[in-house]
Amino acid sequence: MTLVDTGSSASTLTKPHAASETPVQKFVLTLSCGERAGIVQAVTTFLFERGFNIDEHQQFDDGLRQTLHLRTAFSQTSAYSPDQLEEEFRPIAERFDMKFSFHDQTKQRVLVMVSKFGHCLNDLIFRWRGGSLGGDLVLVVSNHETHRAMAEAAGLEFVYIPVTPDTKADAERQLLDLVDEHHIDLVVLARYMQVLSNDLCRSLEGRAINIHHSFLPGFKGARPYHQAYDRGVKLVGATAHYVTADLDEGPIIEQEVIRVDHTYGPTTLSTIGQDAEALALSRAVRWHCEHRVLLDQTSTVVFR
Repeated sequence: MTLVDTGSSASTLTKPHAASETPVQKFVLTLSCGERAGIVQAVTTFLFERGFNIDEHQQFDDGLRQTLHLRTAFSQTSAYSPDQLEEEFRPIAERFDMKFSFHDQTKQRVLVMVSKFGHCLNDLIFRWRGGSLGGDLVLVVSNHETHRAMAEAAGLEFVYIPVTPDTKADAERQLLDLVDEHHIDLVVLARYMQVLSNDLCRSLEGRAINIHHSFLPGFKGARPYHQAYDRGVKLVGATAHYVTADLDEGPIIEQEVIRVDHTYGPTTLSTIGQDAEALALSRAVRWHCEHRVLLDQTSTVVFR
């Protein structure tokens, strides 16, 4: 057998052409409408005709309210924008009277508000730095200086906005200015102990999440864990919900409960309750940022 010397060395061998570097675009469609035949077919046909691959599909048919809720994640390498998809999808939406949105997979920009209790902020920072929060923390706003060091150690800008009855309106204007300036998608009240005005609640409708230190409804007001202890509770809970003008009555996104018994004093109950708060809040933030939460009147549909 004759060996032919091609004049190539190991260092000069021709490499195969690299595959296309075109990035894969990922989108999410969420919609709600009355139940009718052909909705899912219309959605899947729309995506198929444009060359999209469906990565995840979830739907909920609410038999009591006669409505359908749907979340579909899809992708392809062609160049599309959410605005373009919305425009092309509009005739289908009008035919079925849909409330719908297209979202790209850009991470939501999150502003966190906190007062003196830092356990939820600390948990959000930990999950954000570990890449499991689902959104990007951008800014921390507080009516106290207590957690400046925690925020700045994580590389987050910390803005101190004191609040008094006389300065409340101005403080809320400063907050909205920060939301606009930093292009904030979601405001998270991580144990922020100030009641937001009705006007601010309306301005942030559907994009502000609060954590309540109980398994709502129950034990409202001051010293909730002492109230729970006095009543001999067997479960400690926390509730993450959207902020509305009705205090602690917004649509619930997630709840966490932990079983306890008569041996738990108020301090222990508080410590365990803080774990529940952190868990419920982080899940609610992640699901919102991943467009898994659909508002349905006074409640939510959550595609986990």
